[in-house]
Amino acid sequence: MPDVELATDDVTIKTSEGSMSTHLVFPTDCEPQPLVIFLMDAPGKRPLLHQMAAVIASRGYFVALPNLYYREVPSFELDFDSQESRAEMTRLTRTVGNRMVVRDVGALFEFARSHPAARVGDVGLVGYCMSGPFALYSAAEYPDSVRAAASFYGVRLHVESVDSPHHRLSEVIGEIYVAAAEHDPYVPMDMVERFETSRAAAGTRGRVEVYWGTHHGFAFDDRPAYDPVADDRHWKELLSLFDRNLHSFRD
Repeated sequence: MPDVELATDDVTIKTSEGSMSTHLVFPTDCEPQPLVIFLMDAPGKRPLLHQMAAVIASRGYFVALPNLYYREVPSFELDFDSQESRAEMTRLTRTVGNRMVVRDVGALFEFARSHPAARVGDVGLVGYCMSGPFALYSAAEYPDSVRAAASFYGVRLHVESVDSPHHRLSEVIGEIYVAAAEHDPYVPMDMVERFETSRAAAGTRGRVEVYWGTHHGFAFDDRPAYDPVADDRHWKELLSLFDRNLHSFRD
């Protein structure tokens, strides 16, 4: 959808656990578009992620970007130069998990069903860093709605926990795409390999790929590990995933 005019809105969505501030971006003057839920990384919902959400929306999607820390704080944006801010980010990451986020995704579904610009029957999810596992876990929780889910340098993909995403891969109906950095202290290569073994055993549609030569955070230009070549590849893979799984259901 070239030269698409976009609308933005910042709303507060009431959940059973609080008030979740959410940034919306979607095409104007067209039929309802498939819902894409953009799950933030640990540094929080910030202008960079708003810009990325707009890139996705320009392809013909209704994008919702929630503050996943809403149970603790109404908003958070990491100050990369502040040790105090980094400590707060670390604390906040420990207050959110897979089972919480699937409830938040459910609340976003309910909100989008009443929005005239959104279509909830065909949903895409994307998560980065801490939210990679959230996207995959939500795909298993809502298999009849989630057609595609992507994780970029997602952490805790295959861990010794009852809610580890790898346990639920057989429940995922949609296509998944998992991209890992070669050099990532949070996601060792053996975790990537174990997850891929589990994906293959479960028969889950999709791919697990390593972006060789990259480091954790390669797709964010506010991080020192930013890699423009890897970022371009990330966009190509993400948008292709959504386009073939969400727009194809229009016909």
